[in-house]
Amino acid sequence: MNPEKDFSPLAPSVVRALNDKLYEKRKVAALEIEKLVREFVAQNNTAQIKHVIQILSQEFALSQHPHSRKGGLIGLAACSIALGKDSGLYLKELIEPVLTCFNDADSRLRYYACEALYNIVKVARGSVLPHFNVLFDGLSKLAADPDPNVKSGSELLDRLLKDIVTESNKFDLVGFIPLLRERIYSNNQYARQFIISWILVLESVPDINLLDYLPEILDGLFQILGDNSKEIRKMCEVALGEFLKEIKKNPSSVKFAEMANILVIHCQASDDLIQLTAMCWMREFIQLAGRVMLPYSSGILTAVLPCLSYDDRKKSIKEVANVCNQSLMKLVIPEDDETDEGKQSLSLQMEPKQESLSQQEVTSSSCLEASSDSNLSSASVFNVSSTERVPVTLNLDGIVQVLDCHLHDTAIGMMTRIAVLKWLYHLYIKTPRKMFRHTDSLFPILLRTLSDESDEVILKDLEVLAEIASSPAGQTEDQGPCDGSDTRSGQSELHVPVVKASQLSSSGMKGMECSPSTPTMNSYFYKFMINLLKRFSSERKLLETRGAFIIRQLCLLLNAENIFHSMADILLREEDLKFASTMVHTLNTILLTSSELFQLRNQLKDLKTPESRNLFCCLYRSWCHNPVTTVSLCFLTQNYKHAYDLIQKFGDLEVTVDFLTEVDKLVQLIECPIFTYLRLQLLDVKNNPYLIKALYGLLMLLPQSSAFQLLSHRLQCVPNPELLQATHLASGMENFTCRVAMETSRALEQIYTEWRPAQLPSAAPAC
Repeated sequence: MNPEKDFSPLAPSVVRALNDKLYEKRKVAALEIEKLVREFVAQNNTAQIKHVIQILSQEFALSQHPHSRKGGLIGLAACSIALGKDSGLYLKELIEPVLTCFNDADSRLRYYACEALYNIVKVARGSVLPHFNVLFDGLSKLAADPDPNVKSGSELLDRLLKDIVTESNKFDLVGFIPLLRERIYSNNQYARQFIISWILVLESVPDINLLDYLPEILDGLFQILGDNSKEIRKMCEVALGEFLKEIKKNPSSVKFAEMANILVIHCQASDDLIQLTAMCWMREFIQLAGRVMLPYSSGILTAVLPCLSYDDRKKSIKEVANVCNQSLMKLVIPEDDETDEGKQSLSLQMEPKQESLSQQEVTSSSCLEASSDSNLSSASVFNVSSTERVPVTLNLDGIVQVLDCHLHDTAIGMMTRIAVLKWLYHLYIKTPRKMFRHTDSLFPILLRTLSDESDEVILKDLEVLAEIASSPAGQTEDQGPCDGSDTRSGQSELHVPVVKASQLSSSGMKGMECSPSTPTMNSYFYKFMINLLKRFSSERKLLETRGAFIIRQLCLLLNAENIFHSMADILLREEDLKFASTMVHTLNTILLTSSELFQLRNQLKDLKTPESRNLFCCLYRSWCHNPVTTVSLCFLTQNYKHAYDLIQKFGDLEVTVDFLTEVDKLVQLIECPIFTYLRLQLLDVKNNPYLIKALYGLLMLLPQSSAFQLLSHRLQCVPNPELLQATHLASGMENFTCRVAMETSRALEQIYTEWRPAQLPSAAPAC
């Protein structure tokens, strides 16, 4: 510093003291400056006040000499103290040089700068609020200062500034948010702690509505939630909890849509605390905002579905995700199917939403089910004003893409696959017309899912396929050629192509026109049956392990007669005769043994109706792929003579081990309860001779095995025809004797009546 330079009105002794390395001398100089400025204030000499501040700022605080900078800082603080309530008029000039010193390399100087600013702010109080952003910016840097003394000094200043903000109603939140949004992404843990502390303070001030600006800082808050410091994580968790409480209290003012994607991102976080917190927020958003969240369904499902397969280590996340999933599913309604080529948007007026569930309440998926229809408190109900109506559309294409993606992912867990299939089923129920536009793309993966290792997954998959095959939305009036594309009429009605023989020749199927026996099903039913049999043909293990299970479940979900009729019709044209024989054997076993097929068996047993006779003829033609099953079908339908004739032809066949095994199984079936009526008919030898002959024919085919012994013992129980004839003659004689006795009785009665003696005279008087 140039000693010859004029620093008036500062005295040379004051200038020398300000430049001294000793703090005590600088402090004495500061007292002199304070006294001088007070005189200027009393004289209302603003020019001299500004001049003193300028000298202290430019010549001292911003000097290259460290001791001069220290002197300048203490001098500026002294000016502020002297100015008192008038310091607000000079705050810019007082604050800027002090904040510049916050970046000084000397930690002691940074501490003095912090001390000087504390004194300035303490005097100015609310007057510093217009300069809050620069003060906050400076403090955020000091909060991360490595020197503990500087950090301690900044904490004192920070508390003072927080008190001022809390007391004042003039805080410029709009101007502060951009700075907060920028600083919230700091990676320094001290800076993060500083940011969170300020958010908590601002949230606690009644006159400051930080909730309006939550979308701008929510992402940063979730990032801070993943900090390594437990203390910072806890502070952030508290801050987020306070925001969520505020959201529940004032849902009408919450910008749900602007925060939806932020939650979607953090619901997929690898950090458990971030993921659980984001999932809890998502749960509340879905339940409070309702259909406002529908446009974000695909993103929500992307985040939620994988969580459903978490193990007990992440049980809490799994439970909340389950509630999110079910709540979102309930938002899809039939009205979402009423669109004009996907361009219609619903004008949403919020309806009362169910009470939001606390984390402790989310213990199982049944929680949501139990509360879905409950009466709601007024606190959980809000309406959007007419000027804030939110256009809501269901992004079905995005949802289907996510569901399809998850089904193709072999790494996903069982519960996720089940949830995906439940979603598909729900969408086919609620929005069938829209969903049938996606059926051609979904159909292959749904068929592949039948090979899943989980029975529960297969059951849900069959429910979806059954709904596709039976939904009226899939019914077409005109059967157009299959071109692999969706054809829609002017009324947006979907026309599903029918699979013809020419398209299936490469897979071994031929001549598979649409079955005439499936009037209650749509055009996808027959396509489903064709592809199911193709899958059984290509995956024999699937047929062996799950074939019966799949077909039995389909008989429960769809019409059993249609299933057997269509499969028989398809198998009649099957080129792979070995597969056809195996498939017919499987179908026959199901028909004869499954409780689900009880009604169909009764229908075939008597063949009393044209429908039953038509079904028998259709089954018979395909059952001829397997000789033994053909005989069993004849037994079931009581065509015993034809069964006998068929067995007679068996002598011309090659008798293999497999053939004998099937005969063995048929004998076992005859002993089952299903054929009780057949065994009882053996008592009527006269009217069922061909039944007995057919059974003897089977006996002659069998080697001396356990099945041979079983059938032989059964036939030994058949009554002897001669004994039955003798019994018949004896019965005739008994009838003849009875008739003779009756005639004799009537004759004797007539003789007695005619012979009746004359009435004797009265007794004579005694002599």
